[in-house]
Amino acid sequence: MTAVVDNGRINHKSFTTYDFNSLLKVQRAFVRSGKTSEVSYRREQLQNLRSMIRDNENLILEALAKDLKKPTFEAYASEVGLLYSEINHTLKHIELWTKPQRAPTPLVLFPAKSEILREPVGVVLIIAPWNYPFQLVISPLIGALAAGNSAILKPSEWAPYTSDLIADLVSGAFSPELISTVTGGPSITRKILAERFDHIFFTGSTAVGLQVAKHAASQLTPVTLELGGKSPCIVDEEFALSTAARRITWSKFLNAGQTCLAPDYLLVPRHRKEALVSKMEECISTFFGPDPATSEDYARIVSERHFDRLLQFLQPKQNIITGGLFDRESLYIAPTLIDNPPDNSPSLSDEIFGPILPILSYETIDEAIAYAQRHPDPLALYIFSKNPKHQKKLLQEIPSGGVCVNNAVAHFVNTSLPFGGRRASGMGSYHGRYSFETFSHQRAILRSSTWFDLRLRYPPYKGKLQWLRKLLR
Repeated sequence: MTAVVDNGRINHKSFTTYDFNSLLKVQRAFVRSGKTSEVSYRREQLQNLRSMIRDNENLILEALAKDLKKPTFEAYASEVGLLYSEINHTLKHIELWTKPQRAPTPLVLFPAKSEILREPVGVVLIIAPWNYPFQLVISPLIGALAAGNSAILKPSEWAPYTSDLIADLVSGAFSPELISTVTGGPSITRKILAERFDHIFFTGSTAVGLQVAKHAASQLTPVTLELGGKSPCIVDEEFALSTAARRITWSKFLNAGQTCLAPDYLLVPRHRKEALVSKMEECISTFFGPDPATSEDYARIVSERHFDRLLQFLQPKQNIITGGLFDRESLYIAPTLIDNPPDNSPSLSDEIFGPILPILSYETIDEAIAYAQRHPDPLALYIFSKNPKHQKKLLQEIPSGGVCVNNAVAHFVNTSLPFGGRRASGMGSYHGRYSFETFSHQRAILRSSTWFDLRLRYPPYKGKLQWLRKLLR
């Protein structure tokens, strides 16, 4: 179910020829009408969104199970529960966020008052990936609605059950002038990117993000890009291995490793590697049983295409410590640990995005830092250390989008923290207030009084420079 434009009005029904230009005109006119600027209206839409999710929890969980065989607990925690937290956080703070912000006014502008208004940017395009296909559509939408925008949603065609469900739920819960959903493959995405939006929010691979940025640049459209990269996980020589193993194993094999934030490779002191590997093997067995293929708590790869891509990381030259088993028919790849892959191995050059973790050893912390610095700035950095000097050194010398100290992936859950990458791993940030700011235009307003007019600024300027210097120096 999607939106089609007919004589200036939008109706929800299936169709194959998308009139995106007319759809954007109707949505832009709706925003300009001023309706979405009302805070009460924004609150109503956020509450409506929360009700839409709550009333359809089972359908959402079923769709995620069909697309990725996500365990119910995992799907609820990572796709549904997170959204409740973010909606509730936004409803709690939206009155404060939308208030005009007073700003200082320099003496040279006396008498005047300055303020900043957060206004809707207009029509927002949200393009989501397949790995968290519900949450990564709705989470940025929360910020877009809070800021007073209309939105067009483009779910991933690689998660078809979730994509179709989103289209159905949105069409039944919202006015299409406010939110519409577009489904389809790359050709549809390219067509809609040819239109002029007021902001594009994209989550996905760096390669596709580059194409989105190019399309946006041709229209001078601002973008937020949430990408990925090879996020390093570094364990130092003193951190408790049992805790490190448990947290790293969970974060890596969550959603069968199909998480942009997952640790992409592990660096551990040489003399501690064997012990850490042993504890990680114990965690895999504890989490998923002796045969993860039969576990109800372990997801599957999203498609045959992505499955086949992952097989390159299991080439014969890899020294597989544990795992390495796979079944193409069921799209199963076992939780896999690889010991010191060759330097030219794909697992050390490409983002893995699957349940395969290379484990590398180092002698000194400087050696670990040097290795991490070889890669472009990652989306996340994971430091397992209680040594303040090690923490400071790693933070200073390894740039990244976000950081977890003594944990992994968990910073994504905190709606009070900005989430985003840098350089190759993305640009811009969102979550909580940061989503609101991303989808808002900060409009500067100077209100000058008329009871006094400083003549210093008007010609003729002769004899005035000395007074200007006294004011501005």
